[in-house]
Amino acid sequence: MEIESGDIAAGVTLRLLTRTDAGALSAAYVDNRDHLRPWEPRRPESFFTEAGQRERIDGLLRVFSEGRAVPLVFQAADGRIVGTITLTGIVQGPFRSSSLGYWVAADQQKRGLATAAVERVCRIARDTVGLHRIEASTLLGNTGSQRVLTKCGFEPIGMAPKYLHIDGQWRDCRLFQRILHDHDPAL
Repeated sequence: MEIESGDIAAGVTLRLLTRTDAGALSAAYVDNRDHLRPWEPRRPESFFTEAGQRERIDGLLRVFSEGRAVPLVFQAADGRIVGTITLTGIVQGPFRSSSLGYWVAADQQKRGLATAAVERVCRIARDTVGLHRIEASTLLGNTGSQRVLTKCGFEPIGMAPKYLHIDGQWRDCRLFQRILHDHDPAL
């Protein structure tokens, strides 16, 4: 599957994750550790290392090659990674769906990066991957991500109690979906 890179804001490009991103991704997670803590699972110390990120990237690129994920990074003009957005759990057949997850660096907030990236990924999901829908979840208090999803055409579809283990606790989440098209799946 070929994924095109492209600008999503002045000085920020959205592109496919590569193995050479391990150092920059490690630095991004270290720099944003406190910023991401309330929204992510607890991570072992190895996660924040270049070796840990290389191992993680290898896994993501393997599932990408199998058509089960699309891992992308937001890269600033200075080469820093300032966020990620990933389609995971891609299922074809009659379901044609996946889950969406993303984060944006603390120093890049309020620039519209998440909104632009979510819109781009929805086009990739529809036009390149051939999906019918995307689902996303947010913690109940994550109003920023809820605004992004709503702006991008996602609709709330319910609340899931104790849905994700985030920052050391099982957390309730609001569930969203976006229907990308109503075409029959290719046979």
